[in-house]
This record gives sequence, C-alpha cells and structure tokens, in this order.
Amino acid sequence: MRRCKFFLWHLWLVCEFFIYSYCIKLLTRDEIVLRHRLVKNTTRIAKRFLSAFQVKLIVNNSERLAQMHDTNYLAIANHVSYTDIILLSSIENFVFITSVEMSQNVFLGSITRYGGCLFTDRKKFVSLPKEIDKFADTIRQGFKVMLFPEGTSTNGETVKDFRKSLFQVAVSAKCPILPICVHYKKIDGKPIDSSTRDLICWYGDMDFAPHFMKLIGHTIEAEIHILDPIYDVSMKTRQALSNEAFTQIYDCYHKDDPSSFCLTD
Repeated sequence: MRRCKFFLWHLWLVCEFFIYSYCIKLLTRDEIVLRHRLVKNTTRIAKRFLSAFQVKLIVNNSERLAQMHDTNYLAIANHVSYTDIILLSSIENFVFITSVEMSQNVFLGSITRYGGCLFTDRKKFVSLPKEIDKFADTIRQGFKVMLFPEGTSTNGETVKDFRKSLFQVAVSAKCPILPICVHYKKIDGKPIDSSTRDLICWYGDMDFAPHFMKLIGHTIEAEIHILDPIYDVSMKTRQALSNEAFTQIYDCYHKDDPSSFCLTD
C-alpha cells in the first residue's frame, strides 16, 4: 500500500510535468525563451520530486552557487543515477547535456526533450565540433549548462576519468567551470554499502522501470558539494581543465571514506 501511494505520487508529478511542458511549448515560439521556460519548469517539478523520493538534501558551500547566480557557466558533476538530475535541477536552472541514445528512449527521451536538454552523439566524433558550438552558444544565450564528463552513469565506487573533449565548450563560450560533487550518504537511515548501492545507482544495462519501482518508498540522504569555480579557462587546455575539475570532484567524493560508499560492507 505504501509503495502504491508513492507510485501514484510520482505518476501525478510526471503527468504534471508533461502537461506544463506541453503548454509551454504550445504557447512559446522563441526557442531561447522556450528553453528558459522548460528549464524553470524542470526545476519547479524537481523540487517536488525530492519530496516524492523522500530525499533529505544538504547543499554544501551553497554561497558559491548564489555568487554565480547571474553568471552563465559550464557545470561539471559526477553521475551515478537519474536521481542526480533531480537533485541538481532542484538547486539551479541547469540545461543538461545528455546522449542521443537517451533521446531515443520513449519515456526518458520525452522527459529530456520537454526538460530543455541538449544532446550529444558520443559515437560520431565528426559531429563534435558542431555540438561544441551549439553548447557554447547555449551558454552565451544565458544558460547554465550541466555536463557529466564521465560519459555515463556509474556504480558509485569512484569517479571515473573524465572525457576532455566537451571541456572545449567552456573555452569557446569563455565562461567559468563550476565543479559539483554529488554524494549519496544513506538509504532508510543507514549508510549505503555494496548491498544497497543498486537501489540508488543506475548504470550499465539496468532497465529504468524495475530500478525505479525498487527505489520508490525508500528514504534517501544525499549531499551536493559546490566546489571552487575554475576561471581563466581561455588560458588553459581542455586537458588541464578536465584534470582540475576531476581532481576537485574526486577528492571531495572520497574525502570522508577513501573506499566510497559502494565498497563499504
């Protein structure tokens, strides 16, 4: 009965998200204004999904986020689950870069399109220069763009090496980079370990629906760490920018427990 209650709550929020987004698309012709409105709607509904997922979220160094409120930038974060997007969307109006493969999923693809996302084709390197130009233009248009440079979600054991190519977006847009660390701490009041990590982590060949159904009804404690912004990007190479962002996020992720939550027994 409890799980049914939470399922209906999520279903209501998903329906609300699509209805609002559809109306926004119907009434907005300007593409830039449209993306602004879709992203704001995503942030609005993400805050409500925190309650539906029973997430207790702590944002560390939130003053850094406030200081950059009027600045357009490229945000960088580690990635373990679709819930990352809900957490991050709840704190700022981010435009997420996601994969073309995700856009082809009937359900999740619809959410990404109605959420104002940008898409990258990781299998076609020939399209990369055009994608970089498009993403940089989006930042110039007044958006904060979020990138998951690991390239895919992981099992949370560690932070995987970053793909450096899309760091060129910040160089082209001449904007700062804001590293952000997402860390899930507890589920149902107990520290997450190797036996419970897959309730949160969504990776590999996991299907969305079964994972989602197992997750709803549990309580989650998570932290977001806003790290030091990286300025003067035009003076650094993509590799240097990638290394600097990676080091900040990796060190933060393993700060409390070098073995990470997913290896705790």
